[in-house]
Amino acid sequence: MTLQIKIINSLDKIDEDIWDSCSNSISSKGKPYDPFTTYRFLRALEKSKSVGEGTGWYPQHLLALRKKEVVGVVPMYLKSNSQGEYIFDHNWAHAYQNAGGSYYPKLQISVPFTPATGRRFLLKYENDKDTSLEILKYIKSLATNNKLSSVHITFCEIDEKLIPIQEGFLSRETYQFHWKNYNFKDFEEFLGKLSSRKRKAIKKERKVANNFGGKIVQYSGDNITMEHWHYFWKFYQDTGKRKWGAPYLTWEFFKEIHKTMRNDILLVLALNKGEAIAGALNFVGSKTLFGRYWGATEYHKFLHYELCYYQAIDYAINNGLEKVEAGAQGDHKISRGYLPHKTHSLHWFLHSGMHEAIQNYLVGEKESIDFDTGYIRNLSPFKEIN
Repeated sequence: MTLQIKIINSLDKIDEDIWDSCSNSISSKGKPYDPFTTYRFLRALEKSKSVGEGTGWYPQHLLALRKKEVVGVVPMYLKSNSQGEYIFDHNWAHAYQNAGGSYYPKLQISVPFTPATGRRFLLKYENDKDTSLEILKYIKSLATNNKLSSVHITFCEIDEKLIPIQEGFLSRETYQFHWKNYNFKDFEEFLGKLSSRKRKAIKKERKVANNFGGKIVQYSGDNITMEHWHYFWKFYQDTGKRKWGAPYLTWEFFKEIHKTMRNDILLVLALNKGEAIAGALNFVGSKTLFGRYWGATEYHKFLHYELCYYQAIDYAINNGLEKVEAGAQGDHKISRGYLPHKTHSLHWFLHSGMHEAIQNYLVGEKESIDFDTGYIRNLSPFKEIN
């Protein structure tokens, strides 16, 4: 049956239930596998103007229909910069432009500002390889016909790589630090799997952090109030200015997810005399806790580790989650039980010379990534688990 493909520049042009019939097609436990590809998250980005005019992220979402039924959707953006992607291609852009080409605009298939692994071709019917292939061919023709420099599919699931590679996409591997739950009954059992030195260090860090003078509280669902978001907005702004120069997300984004995503959120706050002085924002999937943002208005030793890493482990164990994804970068996560995990992206270039040059570059980069992850795993704090 012929596949009809449409491009929409706003999620206002598709019904929420139709989008989520594809994005939530492998959900379980009443929660989406990946909260970031849900309608409510992507719509919050658009409604809050965190993406759109002036941001470098211009929605061009793809809808695939058979007999007028939407059988697949793809979160896709036309990009005029490389900000907020976390799979860094700035050097590629410089090389392309130094050679006389125009690297921007490019097509980006991903979730803005979110280095979390998830499906990128959201199919209503699992293992619908025919639809995946037709969508991919359409995207390549779209880039070719519009003379776009490249197509990038970032933080995709590993099983999504086969068809794009067959269609000439280049595979790139990077890594993050993830914590895995080996059916621990509590935090103490997790500590028991660590070497004595690491176990003692974590106990000391938690003791110091929890004696900062106040208390640490986990909030989710209707327990999250707008007052909590006002505190967290201050934390987010401070961290954003220090790391990126300017925060990506607007205040309206946090107001919107308070309305639509409270049940998908874990907000951990450190309270001192009734005032929040630090916080960590996590999103909850059916199997994974995704750590996203942290910030503070007061410095207290080890509080960052407690709010971002140890509280996340506690929550994952208590709620039967399989892992915690703690975001991009951070070698300091290793000694806290977060080990390197390969992440995957795919890249295609219109210019054959650029495509070949990047292909050669990725061979060397993969060797470096393999060496780094192997070396880091030798630093594992676990006595046996790798």
